[in-house]
Amino acid sequence: MAGPQQDVREKPVELVLKVRIQSHKENDFIEVELNRQELSYQNLLKVSCYELGINPEQVEKIRKLPNTLLRKDKDILRLRDFQEVELILMKNSSELTAYTPSLLEKPCYNGNAAKMTY
Repeated sequence: MAGPQQDVREKPVELVLKVRIQSHKENDFIEVELNRQELSYQNLLKVSCYELGINPEQVEKIRKLPNTLLRKDKDILRLRDFQEVELILMKNSSELTAYTPSLLEKPCYNGNAAKMTY
């Protein structure tokens, strides 16, 4: 008697999330790639902040939209591709985000994502 069939499809190496800063002015997301082997709250915070051009110390909370706060590594492990995540900044951090480098001024955090494939 054979055991239950196992799913032979492998998960992609990266988890792709849609990330933005909470704002009343803009609703645009960017896509951020995280290595599935290194999924953690701190890694999500670090990569997201780098890609958005903000300092991690400015972030008060991370929210999975529409209304779930992410607080620990287990929460991050439950995320699925293309889920929407929002960084909520501390109230007094607006002056720290006055200058956000353009995409031409800063490289993509994920070197593989920055290369075009044919």
